[in-house]
Amino acid sequence: MSFRSVFIALVVGFGLVLAGYLINRQRPRSETEQPGPEFVRASGRCAECHSRQQHSIVHEYELSVHAQKGINCLECHQPADRQEGLEHHGFTISKSGLTAGNCRACHEKEYQQFLRSRHAAPSWVAVHGTKDFTKEQLALADTYHAGTSQRAPHPLVGLEGAAAAAGGCSKCHSVGKPNADGTVGTCTACHTRHTASVAIARLPTTCGQCHMGPDHSQLEIYTESKHGVLFSAQKNLLRLETPPAKLTTREMFVPTCATCHMSGLNNLKVTHDPGERLSYWLADPVSKKRPNYAQAQASMKEVCLQCHTQPVVQRVYDEAEKVVETTNEKVKAASDILEGLRKEGLLGKQPFTKPIDFTYFDLWHYYGRTAKHGAFMGGADFVQWHGNYPMLQHTVEIKAQAAELRRGHGKK
Repeated sequence: MSFRSVFIALVVGFGLVLAGYLINRQRPRSETEQPGPEFVRASGRCAECHSRQQHSIVHEYELSVHAQKGINCLECHQPADRQEGLEHHGFTISKSGLTAGNCRACHEKEYQQFLRSRHAAPSWVAVHGTKDFTKEQLALADTYHAGTSQRAPHPLVGLEGAAAAAGGCSKCHSVGKPNADGTVGTCTACHTRHTASVAIARLPTTCGQCHMGPDHSQLEIYTESKHGVLFSAQKNLLRLETPPAKLTTREMFVPTCATCHMSGLNNLKVTHDPGERLSYWLADPVSKKRPNYAQAQASMKEVCLQCHTQPVVQRVYDEAEKVVETTNEKVKAASDILEGLRKEGLLGKQPFTKPIDFTYFDLWHYYGRTAKHGAFMGGADFVQWHGNYPMLQHTVEIKAQAAELRRGHGKK
């Protein structure tokens, strides 16, 4: 065989190989790559189809602890108790989508802890009232949060309109929305779908999807605090994915929201009730001690002591409780002015009908809350310039508005 023939054969062969490579490169990855064990465990046919349509959800599943433990798609997506089934390409899945009812099959303890929290029924009731819940659900919530689950829809829902409430308030407060299967809420609000990630649930920005803004500015306060500064600088050194039972200050030497409110750091108790360690009702206009004040404060201090000394922890609490006390006094003084106007018949029975209603609402709902949260979370700017200063300003405005209302009605 001549050199020319060999050369032509090599060129043609190389061309065929190159053409095959270029054609193969255009095929979906799911067809060209050998599936790993996580891919195979993703219910086989579920992953085969969804990797072509929504590859991200299969990939997220592959990253999850569920995949590592061999839990497949149908174990989560099959109808739970009181859920309607849907025939889907030879499988029966939950027609209405996943709820806490699906998660509780394996995480019953966590679900029961969640039910005791204000993330559950009180969260939805705060916006939409009691109409969506059963008497039993409301009674359970009221056991732990007396009065918060027995109220009418928030007046702003009617005044601002259903679209505003659905696009705004409900997006966060749906963490406690009742489901058709009799359960409350959805675990994926914090843990995300398909990744079901404890690491994501521990991120401050996950909590900050809802705990932000002028009326509950925890994310902004945390970001300003020493804890937030350290987290920003050292987050890549933390082991956010560590299982709760194994979490120590070696993995989490900088706290996030979950560290203080939920985590079992250094063998402490884990809870899915973020308020279990809180000693005051800080969200109320006038904050009172919670019924479990002593135990809650002791539990939170125990977390603090994993990183701080006793004198430092006690100083923070002493200073914060003083801010709560003085903030309560300022809110009560403003409230007394409005109550006096109401008794004189100068305010309507419905809220948000006079400018003074908005001024008072902003005083306690924005600035009062902010000052109190800032004091406990180490946000000096929020205690002062986003808290006490605007409270002083609004108090002056309320007094001026009250005087104007009285002059308009011929009263001194």
